[in-house]
Amino acid sequence: MFVPKVTFLPENITIDYDPATMPYSDHGLQGSLLDIALNHGVHLEHACGGSCACTTCHVIVKAGEQNLSEMEDDEADRVETAAGLTLHSRLGCQCVVRGDVTVLIPDWNRNYVSEGGGSINLGAAIPLPKK
Repeated sequence: MFVPKVTFLPENITIDYDPATMPYSDHGLQGSLLDIALNHGVHLEHACGGSCACTTCHVIVKAGEQNLSEMEDDEADRVETAAGLTLHSRLGCQCVVRGDVTVLIPDWNRNYVSEGGGSINLGAAIPLPKK
């Protein structure tokens, strides 16, 4: 049985993804990049919970684009508003993995979390001044 590999850059974390055994954790579409990342301890921001209502799970596909599900209209409309948009941008919550793929988590997403921002879902990275 073929088991796809998903690589998340720049950390260079490769996950062997077995769709038959990985539990669906309600992170975007079942078998999406977001679902795979969160089930394997890779942080990929997802402020809307994976419902295609924001762009915080924006990734840039570096290899294997043909191994992802086709982009639906809702994703196309939303991804056009993503920071750092490229011709290879996708929303991690919407693209389902069907084979080997390598994606880059953009700097702005990684930096926000690593600099103490926590999850975008949980509030501002910089405390607001008290009134």
